[in-house]
Amino acid sequence: MLKRFCLQILPSIHDKTQWLDLDSSSIKHVLRVANYSNLDSLGLYNIDEESAQCLFTAIPPLLYRMSNLEELDLCLTVYVDKTFIDGNHLKTKIIKHIPRLNQFTFFIQSFIYVRNEMSFPSTEDFQHTFIVFPNNKIISYVDNFADVKRSQCHIYSYPFLMRYSTSITNNFSGGLFEYVRSVSLFDEHPFEHEFFLRIVQSFPFIEGLSLANRKPQNGKQSYKSNSDNRNLSLIEYFFLNELYISNVHYDYIEKFLFDTKTYLQNNVILYVDYESLQRVTHNFARDATPTNSAKISKLHLCGQGKRSNSLEEYFPYSKISYPLY
Repeated sequence: MLKRFCLQILPSIHDKTQWLDLDSSSIKHVLRVANYSNLDSLGLYNIDEESAQCLFTAIPPLLYRMSNLEELDLCLTVYVDKTFIDGNHLKTKIIKHIPRLNQFTFFIQSFIYVRNEMSFPSTEDFQHTFIVFPNNKIISYVDNFADVKRSQCHIYSYPFLMRYSTSITNNFSGGLFEYVRSVSLFDEHPFEHEFFLRIVQSFPFIEGLSLANRKPQNGKQSYKSNSDNRNLSLIEYFFLNELYISNVHYDYIEKFLFDTKTYLQNNVILYVDYESLQRVTHNFARDATPTNSAKISKLHLCGQGKRSNSLEEYFPYSKISYPLY
């Protein structure tokens, strides 16, 4: 289908095309097939590593031919070798070659595997590369993960127009992201109650949430009664329908299922590790009322586990999918 589109359709309409949205599977094919002289809006999404390298080498000459390009949306996740992508890369590789560009929105994550004594610029250094950036408020921050020997840098334009945001850490400064529907969280430092509150305030319409954090909470509250955590603000996930907590410490499973200060809507699909769930629920015998357990409509179990009557009684309203062997 893509080949036919590029060979038979685009050559006949390229000079009339004003708007393109492309992903990693189509970017090279579509941009190389014709000269889009009247294109004024271009969106590049879900760009993988190979396409990202192409974006900063082979693709710029193609972009430069789009003399009327006024809007560019870029969503990029890439592993780099030595230096993170920053404002200087974007200015020298893209912006200065597209003179009519007046709206450039982007969400870029670059990752580096740490080797030996590598050093990285600070968040302040990165922010400095965007001082003279046109028509945008730019937010950036750097995270270093000692356990996995990896560092990452987020840079994005604000207001944020993408539908998902990934690998958010405790360094996330907040804001309002009304278009985002899917969020993933990762850190080697604990996520405390205040962090989750910041997440739900920043992403009020979140539908999918994924956590990866093996560190126990430092300020963990007892979930036995409202009086134990009466000073905490209520966290309400009004639109959440998919929750992935299969790669987390027990504390986070407990927080989402038993914390009286965490509210879930009905009909949530839950992905969780079987053995972790078994431990948190005291082998499916822990008092489950009032909790969020009754709001789980589908339960996908990961890891190792076997069919259990007590589990099915514990989640009476859930369709349960057991691990495959």
